[in-house]
Amino acid sequence: MSTQRKNPYILPRTIWSVVAGALLLSALIHFFELTGDGGLDNILKFFLWLLAAVTAGIWFFFFSPASRKVRFGSMAALVGVLVVFFTIFRVDSFSGSMVPGFSLRFSRAADRALKATASETVTVAIADLATTTPWDFPQFLGPERDVSVSAVALDRDWQTTPPELLWRQPIGAGWSSFAVVNGYAVTMEQRGEREMVTCYEVETGKLVWTWSIDNRFEDVMAGTGPRATPTIDDGFVYALTNSGLLVALDGTDGRAIWQRDLRTEYSGTPEQDRATLPYGRSNSPLILGSLVITPAGGIETRGYTSLVAFDKKTGDKIWEGGNHQISMSSPAAATLGGVEQVLIVNEDMVTGHDAESGVELWEFPWPGATSNDANVSQAVPLPPRRVWLSKGYGRGAALLELTPESGGQFTVTELWSSARVLRTKFSQVAILDGYAYGLSEGVLECVEVETGERVWKHGRYHHGQILRVHDLLIVLGEEGEVVLVEASPERPDNVLGRFQAIEGKTWNNFALYGPFLLVRNAQEAAVFRLPLTS
Repeated sequence: MSTQRKNPYILPRTIWSVVAGALLLSALIHFFELTGDGGLDNILKFFLWLLAAVTAGIWFFFFSPASRKVRFGSMAALVGVLVVFFTIFRVDSFSGSMVPGFSLRFSRAADRALKATASETVTVAIADLATTTPWDFPQFLGPERDVSVSAVALDRDWQTTPPELLWRQPIGAGWSSFAVVNGYAVTMEQRGEREMVTCYEVETGKLVWTWSIDNRFEDVMAGTGPRATPTIDDGFVYALTNSGLLVALDGTDGRAIWQRDLRTEYSGTPEQDRATLPYGRSNSPLILGSLVITPAGGIETRGYTSLVAFDKKTGDKIWEGGNHQISMSSPAAATLGGVEQVLIVNEDMVTGHDAESGVELWEFPWPGATSNDANVSQAVPLPPRRVWLSKGYGRGAALLELTPESGGQFTVTELWSSARVLRTKFSQVAILDGYAYGLSEGVLECVEVETGERVWKHGRYHHGQILRVHDLLIVLGEEGEVVLVEASPERPDNVLGRFQAIEGKTWNNFALYGPFLLVRNAQEAAVFRLPLTS
């Protein structure tokens, strides 16, 4: 008689090996971040756990000494539980680390309960976006598009003077942020079948005007709604819809002044555009002088266009530049090597373009694939001649130096690169006094810019966003918590205050207009008054 028959509780060696190996490898991935990408780590761990569970199930069903009734009954009960669970619930989202979220299968999306207009423009009131103030936060990532604000000084003591909630209310779905001018905040949101640009009063939350089109974007991985942030300039609002409609709106009432359909001009059909840009367009328009500049895109058979510039008053096309497919990043302006340039992170390449003509001045390989290895983080100019790069998905960070050549071109030298530091998946870096701060796979990290050496890494905020205010960092965690942290290489993650601002997954960037902190996600928005120094 075999050993197994004498003692059927002993697993066959191969089954023990598979279960133990799967669990050991899962533990190694968890503790040592073997891939450098938290999302991929979690996917691998899930399949390893599944392998271990299925292998153990095989033992139980075929080798266990339990009676046939117990074995079949247990298997039927497990299948029944899974069938009931997935009949009641569905996977409706994923976190930045690829952890699934569930909702009732027959529940209605929250944005569908919000009122949406049936016409293109509904005027509720008149806004004044032409008047500017020192507090203005008129575009993606702040006044200079560099994740920083210098117009106010925050009080560091939130215990004595805590932040004050002014209002909190539902908002349509989307990952857009707020652009704020003269007490009015503009964003983009999805309400039912309508994709909208909306304008609110900062201090009251009152909806002032809306502009909308028939368009709905939904994806279980990427979420619902638009993801670009509008830009406010000289009383006008420039917005790019998820489907590629670039529109200029009158800031007083939301009337459309002109619009360009980038999807039709560069991709051809909605199906072709969606095939090449599966998560839609997330590029926030850049205003540079008389131009509004945005990535254009395209399809392989028609060719790609990295950037296109339009006259901001008329919508007339002024120039096109580059031949790379677009990413989820947005253009930024800088003067490097004495030349005014537009920097853009494309899907596979970072490029710099002459601001007046769009001519490509330099390029640097920065591989990515929008469907699974997206380039989201901005190229950060570091005058006079350097550029900082970072991204998630195991890529890390790099520092480039540009050297002017004859004919107006530049050569690019990689000063250093590291897959270990500042893997900024959905977020950006803030730079102060030679140090870069950012969320590296969700953990706050400080890196020396000159060398790429990590100074410290501490504080798990998951895939949220940051904003620098002088020597302070405001961190908005992925679950809607706001944390005030000192930006210091000597004091790792020195938390000065924190509070829960909103509920739910929060990938959106946020805005600071004077003392007013504007936060939102795909289901609610809120404004808090932060204490300032006297």
